[in-house]
Amino acid sequence: MRLSRYFLPTLKEAPSDAQIVSHQLMLRAGLIRQEAAGIYAWLPLGLRVLKKVEQIVREEMNRAGAIEILMPTLQLADLWRESGRYDDYGDEMLRIKDRHERDLLYGPTAEEVVTEIFRAYVKSYKALPLNLYNIQWKFRDERRPRFGVMRGREFLMKDAYSFDVDEASARKAYNRMFVAYLNTFARMGLKAVPMKADPGPIGGDLSHEFIILADTGESQVFCDRKLVEMPAPGADVDWDDLQAIVDGRTSMYAATEEMHDAAAFESQTVEEDRLTARGIEVGHIFYFGTKYSAPMKAKVAGPDGQEAEIHGGSYGVGVSRLLGAIIEASHDEGGIIWPDSVAPFDVVVINLRASDEAVSAACEEAVAALEAAGLEVLYDDTDERPGGKFATADLIGVPWQLTIGPKGLAEGTVELKRRATGEKISLPPDEALKKVVG
Repeated sequence: MRLSRYFLPTLKEAPSDAQIVSHQLMLRAGLIRQEAAGIYAWLPLGLRVLKKVEQIVREEMNRAGAIEILMPTLQLADLWRESGRYDDYGDEMLRIKDRHERDLLYGPTAEEVVTEIFRAYVKSYKALPLNLYNIQWKFRDERRPRFGVMRGREFLMKDAYSFDVDEASARKAYNRMFVAYLNTFARMGLKAVPMKADPGPIGGDLSHEFIILADTGESQVFCDRKLVEMPAPGADVDWDDLQAIVDGRTSMYAATEEMHDAAAFESQTVEEDRLTARGIEVGHIFYFGTKYSAPMKAKVAGPDGQEAEIHGGSYGVGVSRLLGAIIEASHDEGGIIWPDSVAPFDVVVINLRASDEAVSAACEEAVAALEAAGLEVLYDDTDERPGGKFATADLIGVPWQLTIGPKGLAEGTVELKRRATGEKISLPPDEALKKVVG
């Protein structure tokens, strides 16, 4: 992709109302544009990252046995009346009437819709367990939308919903999502710590938030330091027996500010392992039993031939929110530092003198070789001064910068920079390409 033909509206300064680093950098790097309070247009660079984050979430949901569907953003109010949540949810729900005066709402979550789908088609326990997930835009009318995509009103969310015939089976489904979340966030270069959480309006008696640590986090968290150092379980786990993995993490102290017990923190951790930090919620999982199946009469024929109420759980990941969280955890004074797995491009090739035919030819050759190797390349072929090119490359956070100029070319070298470390080395072009390709 030639930068001269790309749409990348970067800013030298962030708007004054952008209060946190991720919001500032997403605006400056041309990832998003605010259209209204808490509502954003996703520009080309931001959309590329959003799609990569979404795909990692999708792959890990599929690996854990969940099945993707797509539910509508507009939902019937009558379904929420069945569950008893229509009046209880509060002012965050955007209520709408269509031309026939039917009550609708812009879905803040989808427990009611997915339960209605389930009860329409599933009649026997033999079809269970079942986990249906949806990656769809949601809307919550936040009183004070702020912090960019971290606390927006419209947001992209992955929400999964498990259906099981009894509590024991439902808790196994919960464990699968628990482990899938650890793997999901690790693939994005994040260390996510599961912490016991308040179920809130979703309901239920078992809930965990997944928190990443960042100096600019929205709330204070308390945990055993060993939890942060534990590696992700990985794909090679026994998906039918995950209790030991879950127990290994939930047996150690970890709590958000709202759930923190200072006495328990001291008694359950040794002093050198007590970690107090700022954290950002990136996922939330719930087991809520029959909270929705009972009022909505979602039952199946059980093994004994009698009707059995469904035990459910819901599992959310803030897909669009994750971009802000990644930036909060991975940036420097120059801009964003994207992990390789979600970067908008793998490498930016910087032409230091676009008017020089030899330099341009060398750049074109490098771009072709990198693309042939399967990499996504942004080619800065603009007439911008070198300092501006370097500043843009740092700002947008592409993992590798390959710089080609007349002086280096005359010496048979190019400059390769690793964005995450800032390390720069001069290499012959072939060696530089091999290093980037890996």
